Amino acid sequence: MSLQALHLASLLLLLSPDCRWAHAAAGQLIYNGFKGANLTLDGGAAVTPDGLLVLTNGSIQMKGHAFHPSPLPFRDPGAPNPAAARSFSTAFVFAVFGQYADLSADGLAFFVAADRAVLSTALPGKFLGLLSDADNGNRSAHIFAVELDTLFHAEFRDPNSNHVGVDVDSLVSRAAADAGYYDDATGEFRNLTLISRKPIHVWVDYDGGAARVTVTMAPLGVPRPKRPLLQTAVDLSDVVSGTAYVGFSSATGVLRSRHFVVGWSFAMDGPAPALNISELPSLPPSGPKPRSKVLEIALPVASAALVLAVGGAAYTWVRRRSKYAEVREDWELPFGPHRFSYEDLFHATRGFSGEQLLGAGGFGSVYRGVLRKTGTEVAVKKVSSPAPHEPSKQQGMRAFVAEVASLGRLRHRNLVQLLGYCRRRGELLLVYNYMPNGSLDKHLHDRSKGAALNWPQRLHIIRGVASALLYLHEDWERVVVHRDVKASNVLLDSEMNGRLGDFGLARLYDHGADAHTTHVVGTIGYLAPELGHTGKPTPATDVFAFGAFLLEITCGRRPVEEDDHQDGGSNRVMLADRVVEQWRKGSITSVVDARMDPDGCDPEEVSLVLKLGLLCSHPLSHGRPTMRQVVQYLDGNTVLPDLSPAAYLGFTEMEERMCRRELGQIATSTSMGTTVSGLSGGR
Repeated sequence: MSLQALHLASLLLLLSPDCRWAHAAAGQLIYNGFKGANLTLDGGAAVTPDGLLVLTNGSIQMKGHAFHPSPLPFRDPGAPNPAAARSFSTAFVFAVFGQYADLSADGLAFFVAADRAVLSTALPGKFLGLLSDADNGNRSAHIFAVELDTLFHAEFRDPNSNHVGVDVDSLVSRAAADAGYYDDATGEFRNLTLISRKPIHVWVDYDGGAARVTVTMAPLGVPRPKRPLLQTAVDLSDVVSGTAYVGFSSATGVLRSRHFVVGWSFAMDGPAPALNISELPSLPPSGPKPRSKVLEIALPVASAALVLAVGGAAYTWVRRRSKYAEVREDWELPFGPHRFSYEDLFHATRGFSGEQLLGAGGFGSVYRGVLRKTGTEVAVKKVSSPAPHEPSKQQGMRAFVAEVASLGRLRHRNLVQLLGYCRRRGELLLVYNYMPNGSLDKHLHDRSKGAALNWPQRLHIIRGVASALLYLHEDWERVVVHRDVKASNVLLDSEMNGRLGDFGLARLYDHGADAHTTHVVGTIGYLAPELGHTGKPTPATDVFAFGAFLLEITCGRRPVEEDDHQDGGSNRVMLADRVVEQWRKGSITSVVDARMDPDGCDPEEVSLVLKLGLLCSHPLSHGRPTMRQVVQYLDGNTVLPDLSPAAYLGFTEMEERMCRRELGQIATSTSMGTTVSGLSGGR
């Protein structure tokens, strides 16, 4: 068939009134809606009766793929350079509907894959259904993708939770940019929110001669911007050696979200055909129901009043803003990269409004926020009276800020990332990555949270926190003693991984040296007995607190509780006493949290964790294991020593005496999670 005849056949097929989609032998595909489309679908992918391509339907831990059923030829034997991958172009319109309009959902990706096998073994959630953990970073995966990612994953070096990335055999992007476009009229960059539930038009072009990928995007209905969003060098000759599949992939984790593709076109060796916007199917409704006539009449009046009110509020706010001056001194210059402006944090948290409050206790309150420039979700802790234990307030602040900057360099999958700080008058603001599932403390003790954590989840969290403490004590460049290990300082990310956070009390010192502080800080029930004598934090004091944490997460009880007597009095009951007592009776596993499904608990694992918790709570510091030994016990690489319950009788009384002598009597009305001293406190 001649080239002219081939083009004529393609044109007739594209103009066919009976089809809303078509594909031509010339290597062009166009789907103005997917009703009757010849696509291969798997996982949660489906086509609705009105022609919407749904990649995921809102279920959790789901992946979905939709791709052209036949592989396309990505090599041209007759080309001047037959080893080079052919140029191609694609355009598509998509939309992401998250479970909540203002909360990040999982993203999707356009892909070119040499083999469907890599998709079949791919994982949901953060892997977007593209790769498995084993394939990620493996050059034999042979997959290229443009990801439209709506969650931040530090391990993939994501810039934020709203970005576009170019991936080759790995979810660590070769290049990435904030989602948005450049206005042709003004040249200004305009942000696009990927989870806005609105259709977004994307163009992807690969130049085989220049080995370059160009990505452009804009809201549906806006012409393709002249300036692309990102452009980067990528040689796909290493990815596709012959034919390859093209299509879309999406996946969900613990968040319920739906991913739609409204239209798609693709072409080899030329621009992709333009989509006919008027023929594209409509997305599901995402907003409120139509307004009533009463609202149509009342709304202009209310709008005018609102404008006046907003104007007055803005004037008041501008006057108040002058009062928000920060404290900046010359000695802070080396810590510049870790310094946030108060204005940015004020706007991120909506003025530290009560609606953004995540928790309060100890020496600060924690607020949820979103940084305007990057879209990154953060938790901002406002701390009063920072570094009160130092003899000189100025020297104390310098030392404290230096340690904050050092802690900002910690990198571990089970640590909450400390991003930086801000100083304003008598306050210090610490900025952390936001953890969407909140603190472990609430999941253990707040009955309104619904279903309790099961045993595999709790054991996974225990192992994660143990790994984080091992990193702090032995594997980082300096020794970091956390000093406030407890359930309220263990936060859960979107995949329910436990992350140790709140480094407000942490102390750093060189390996082989000692911590200089002698001020006792921490939380009753987690304080090691020797702190009453020395006041010096050590890795062994963290191990003691970790032991109390092990008992708490397994039993669902706080380390210290008030037990009311019939005569109206009360008495402190130590959780360790309960465990030891049941151990003596031969039924140590009977103390597990009653809310857990007993069929899901492994008695040997439960017994190991409880005994290890008691071993870590040994009254003598040299009797406790190191965190490396703890990890080995939990992983089954080392057998736990043969322990006797008699060895632990009376050690809680020793802790009680220490608390009375060194910290003073604590009123019975005080809650058992109260911080003794320092910057800590339950979230």
